[in-house]
Amino acid sequence: MKYRAFLIPAIGVLVVLGGLIVTFTLNDSFVYYMTPTEAIEAKADFDEGRRFRLSGLVVAGSVEELDAGVRFRAQEPDGTDYVTVVHTRSAPELFQDNIEVVVEGAWEGDEFHSDFMLIKHDEEYRVPEDGTYEGDDAASR
Repeated sequence: MKYRAFLIPAIGVLVVLGGLIVTFTLNDSFVYYMTPTEAIEAKADFDEGRRFRLSGLVVAGSVEELDAGVRFRAQEPDGTDYVTVVHTRSAPELFQDNIEVVVEGAWEGDEFHSDFMLIKHDEEYRVPEDGTYEGDDAASR
């Protein structure tokens, strides 16, 4: 009986400790996801270098090619607030004006510096209006 009186509380303590370790480990790996308005409002709460994800539409005409990457403005879908983003790697092929992007990085001064970019697009394929494809010829049909 003395054995059970010690074993059951010991197992309970180990389970609680294991749960706490898993919780704190996972909590450090979360990356926050914000819109430009939320990012601007929370900027004071984020230390420089603290990573999070930012989602917004690429403002038409704001894309500037850099030696290593691109600079552009990401704005809210309703066009209110925007954040200047400096992406330090090459942009994906689908990167263009008026497309929704998700970038991951951190504040550096008044700019958001990212090193990871995702392009949001729909899965719907649209046939070109003239009905032909690039490289389409009669012999390939």
